[in-house]
Amino acid sequence: MTPYYEKSGITIYNTDCLPAMKEMPDNAFDLAIVDPPYGLGKRLSQGAGKLKNSALQNMNSKWDIVPDRGYFEQLFRISNNQIIWGGNYFPLPPTRGIICWDKKQFMPTFSRWEHGWSSFDCPAKMYEGAGRETRIHPTQKPVALYKYLLTNYAKPGQSILDTHLGSGSIAIACYDLELELTAYEIDKEYIEAATNRIKGHIRQGNLFIMESKEKQRAHPEKEKKGFFE
Repeated sequence: MTPYYEKSGITIYNTDCLPAMKEMPDNAFDLAIVDPPYGLGKRLSQGAGKLKNSALQNMNSKWDIVPDRGYFEQLFRISNNQIIWGGNYFPLPPTRGIICWDKKQFMPTFSRWEHGWSSFDCPAKMYEGAGRETRIHPTQKPVALYKYLLTNYAKPGQSILDTHLGSGSIAIACYDLELELTAYEIDKEYIEAATNRIKGHIRQGNLFIMESKEKQRAHPEKEKKGFFE
């Protein structure tokens, strides 16, 4: 299948992940970090006051179908380790390596923290911090959260899988950390928004590099002294 987007180790497909997973060999990926639908429907966007007419309220939720047992069977077969957001919604094995994301938000209509199930036999971890990025998906997570996960649970050179790309935050994190990512997103609207976001991030990074090189060429004596480190 031809990727919807492919650049710098980031490969994204606009298709249902399950048929693709069934065609993959065992242990095809080192780590899967996934955020499958929880089946919350309108509860994803319940709000009041300023939130009542926010963009979050108007995002489509056609994708919000809980994956069946076959999805998890394939996920565990094709990846060596897994981190699954919303682990409290799915019938997963007991683990001590849970991850808590404290969102630092105190609105009564939104969860203050989110549970991540992991296959790692390690002490539970907590990440604290709210995302400040423009929201393009109801279950969007911050890039910094994914960088934390990749830094703590992945190793350089490992291959990463995301079966539900959503906002594309994990792709930006993988790009910055130079990790290879294969991702799937079935929704045409969201994959377009996510890839535009990724392209914008890469353009911004390239612009910063070009500006730094121009400064170095203009002031080579400062480069020697470490001014641009």
